[in-house]
Amino acid sequence: MTSPVLEVIDLSVSRGERGVLDGVSLSIPAGSRTLIRGASGAGKSTLFSVLGLLEEPDSGRVVVDGTDAGSLSERKRARLRRDELGFVFQDFQLVPDLSAWENARLPQTHAAGGDEGWLEELFDTLGIAGLADRYPATLSGGEKQRVAIARALANRPGVILADEPTGQLDPDTTDQVVSLLADVQERTNVALVAISHDPALEPAFDRTFTLADGRLERRGGAGERLEASPSAEHD
Repeated sequence: MTSPVLEVIDLSVSRGERGVLDGVSLSIPAGSRTLIRGASGAGKSTLFSVLGLLEEPDSGRVVVDGTDAGSLSERKRARLRRDELGFVFQDFQLVPDLSAWENARLPQTHAAGGDEGWLEELFDTLGIAGLADRYPATLSGGEKQRVAIARALANRPGVILADEPTGQLDPDTTDQVVSLLADVQERTNVALVAISHDPALEPAFDRTFTLADGRLERRGGAGERLEASPSAEHD
């Protein structure tokens, strides 16, 4: 059996006396599409931060490409995050005084060498080759998100984590970005994990989980309930 590219085991996180994540376990296979839905305040942002090695859980394990992140120094965690994880944020988080190309290239500047040919391929695939010299203030929301997707893929990570990737987009642009994410995922075989309240994303994903009361429940692609266990989904 192929090892998962990302796995969390029995995660728990509290904020003061309030439990945010309660024994969450999840296994992400290579090349899969996983959607995690939940209402506001359900703990989605916290789960995103823990999955992305941006925050350490109070207890439990995060394993990225076979490496237990909890056993690493902060420097090695940062390197693992840079090399194996790509991020797409709701508010894009583009640097205003950098061009679209420079924003997308940022992850490569912190790695051991760049790959401009790969970036050119990404810009062509994402339909933004003509925007390389433009600055974020001159781009539409959909164009900014396409640049953000290129940045997430710049170092050829095993996993892309997308936090409310359509939260700032209108319905038509949402449809375009969801279709684009699915197409890019299929072409690159990266594992895609999206965390969102938006039901419009669900048809594009292989697996959907609902986060409620700090626990995960697996659902089918069209909302069909498959299991109600908070424990790991081992594929």
